[in-house]
Amino acid sequence: MRIVLGVAGGIAAYKAVLLLRLLREQGHDVRVVPTRAALEFVGRPTWEALSGQPVTTDVFEDVDQVAHVAIGQGADLVVVAPATADLLARAASGRADDLLTATLLVTRAPALLAPAMHTEMWEHPATVANVAVLRSRGVHVLDPASGRLTGSDTGPGRLPEPEDVAAAALALVRRQDLADRHVVVSAGGTREPLDPVRFLGNRSSGRQGVALATAARARGARVTLVAANLTVPAPAGVDVVPVETAAQLGDAVRAAAKDADAVVMAAAVADFRPLNPVGTKIKKSAGGAPPTIELVETEDVLASLARKRVREPQVVVGFAAETGDESGTVLEHGRAKAVRKGADLLVVNAVGEGLGFGTSDNDVTILDAAGDVVASASGSKVAVADAVWDAVAARLTSPA
Repeated sequence: MRIVLGVAGGIAAYKAVLLLRLLREQGHDVRVVPTRAALEFVGRPTWEALSGQPVTTDVFEDVDQVAHVAIGQGADLVVVAPATADLLARAASGRADDLLTATLLVTRAPALLAPAMHTEMWEHPATVANVAVLRSRGVHVLDPASGRLTGSDTGPGRLPEPEDVAAAALALVRRQDLADRHVVVSAGGTREPLDPVRFLGNRSSGRQGVALATAARARGARVTLVAANLTVPAPAGVDVVPVETAAQLGDAVRAAAKDADAVVMAAAVADFRPLNPVGTKIKKSAGGAPPTIELVETEDVLASLARKRVREPQVVVGFAAETGDESGTVLEHGRAKAVRKGADLLVVNAVGEGLGFGTSDNDVTILDAAGDVVASASGSKVAVADAVWDAVAARLTSPA
């Protein structure tokens, strides 16, 4: 797909670099069109190196190619991130005084603008009116996120995370195959208390689960995200249920799953918990032996959901983070787990040093309940999320 990525002159322009990389990793042809001010924040060589395309800002550049018309005419999708207050004002008034605004005026492709500015600018009546005008013309203008801004102030005006912008933009040209569906996604890693300051946990950041929630929302679903100790922000537009332990996660997922069409268990749920957590901090004893910590198994939430569906029909998907060892490869362990768990789909990924947990990329194989390969995906966690939802959507349409 041919995408025009417009970049206006705001400090959040650095996030557009990450957005560009996401779109390129998903196989899209991206032409970056920055404003002159944007080049004060991120230089032309960066955009050209990452996009593989020439970068121009002025209607008088590449005149022989009539770039101010051709770029907009050839686009399948236009995304502007960040869209500053100035850019919104110029776009709303139909200005064409640089290559980006000319492109917005020419294109008939879906256009999404992701605003970023200080709260006072976003809430100013002029900006409110400009956004209303653009939306009335069919331009998709995201609401900004709330959070830390350029200075010490916080509030609405922060550019949404690149994954959220990419998902919202691609949803404009993607069929809404999860429309009117309710999906539940678990994400992050559970923590099992040992004492008031210590816990047994894992290295999961929640990135893959958040990507799954973001992608499902973009494909039209109502999303409930059961979030266990995320280290990344939860996406906008989803219902978030925070949990801490495996038991809490199980209860929250079962409650949310009562009217869900699909449940995707992407969280890293602890296999064990301390049998007797204590109410005071465990101290070292002078010259004594370290304490013995007795562990017990936690509930297998995925197997429980697969075995006793709280709704029929319902697609249940598990994730299996595996390491190969002397008894088998990652895929062999995954196949055995697929048969044992009984979920409709099992997403198997290798974990270890630099793999899986905490990274921006993933490499997975999707198995069915018999352990047969349904699909595979590698690349960004956004791309992996879409592969998972492709498999889920196929089952929702034609149940096995």
